[in-house]
Amino acid sequence: MTWLVPISISSDAQQFFDQFLADLEARLADPATDRSELCREILAQVMYGRTYTDLLAQMPIAALNLDPRNVTFEAEYYMATDQGKFARVKPLLWLWKNLDLTPFGQNPVTGIPLRRVLAGHIFRRVGRNFKCWQNVEFSVGYNMEVGDDVVVHRYVLLDDIGGIELHDGASVSDYVNIYSHTHSVIDGADVTLRKTVIGRGARLTYHSTILAGSVVSDDAMLATHALLRGDIPPHGVAMGLPAKVTRFKVRPEQSEYGVNAETHTREPARKANPAFPDPTPDQTRRPGEQAPARGEAELVAGEG
Repeated sequence: MTWLVPISISSDAQQFFDQFLADLEARLADPATDRSELCREILAQVMYGRTYTDLLAQMPIAALNLDPRNVTFEAEYYMATDQGKFARVKPLLWLWKNLDLTPFGQNPVTGIPLRRVLAGHIFRRVGRNFKCWQNVEFSVGYNMEVGDDVVVHRYVLLDDIGGIELHDGASVSDYVNIYSHTHSVIDGADVTLRKTVIGRGARLTYHSTILAGSVVSDDAMLATHALLRGDIPPHGVAMGLPAKVTRFKVRPEQSEYGVNAETHTREPARKANPAFPDPTPDQTRRPGEQAPARGEAELVAGEG
């Protein structure tokens, strides 16, 4: 049962907003639509109250920065990014990011339905009733798989370059970071991609961090400020740095789970940099352990 109360605005305003979103959905569904031109035109009208053509003539610096063809994203500099897929979603990510800074994006009445429309044309998959609040960041967007009734709150980072799954009813609280790539501790250019999976009804609470390849099972919970670098079983509550399971919710056991970390089939890790094609070897030692001799270290690295 929801704890939220229904709120409405004036029917005239709601009708106008609904029509705007319906028109946007129709234009995005049309393969003939130039998404960059659509993006810059909407931003010009929402942010400056004029057409893009008029804005370009009057305020060229402002206008040129509204066109996604004139800006770059961090993801475009990475080898792991599929440039073809990213080029298709980039205008919509730029529209999403910039509208979040306006009254249109800050208003839940318009911002949440807008993000739902954009997600349908950015994500690999998105279910019904997706609710995303403002100022959420994605790495590439096209590697997001989102189920039904998923909620993502403010200032969340979804590093989906290696893939993120958010299953039905998952809840991601404010300032959560979910990662799907790792760097070698010896050479930062050695990058490994691992899909991160969040199960049905799982809750990731405020300021928690989930590292690449982690699996959070159905109905599990990650506590505030916890750092997860592994898995949580069904109904488990994990807390701490690093996070450990310290409690289980009082729930009846189930015969089947959508996501169970103990039985979940994991996709193989992928290397993002052709210069480092092999699995990254163990590159750390505990305090007090003797460091390997130079030749031994090179041998271990070569065997990785």
